[in-house]
Amino acid sequence: MLFAFDLSLESQQGFDAVVDMFENSFFAKLITWGLVSCLLYHLFAGVKHLIMDCGYCEELESGTLAAKVTLGAGVAAVILSGVWVW
Repeated sequence: MLFAFDLSLESQQGFDAVVDMFENSFFAKLITWGLVSCLLYHLFAGVKHLIMDCGYCEELESGTLAAKVTLGAGVAAVILSGVWVW
């Protein structure tokens, strides 16, 4: 991804090459989907930990529920990011 970012900033031809690569390459779309999915799950888990740092959902039952909600939101985000990328 850093290579593609660097190439896209070099010139208009580099940008067009990156756009073409992401439109026609299964592997590039797969990497993009994986990275976006990881970042979205990390976001949801971070929000859960911020809520726990504020003193909420620290008990076993509510912590388990918060973990399940985080996983559910992560799965939904993975599916939606897959639709967005493909």
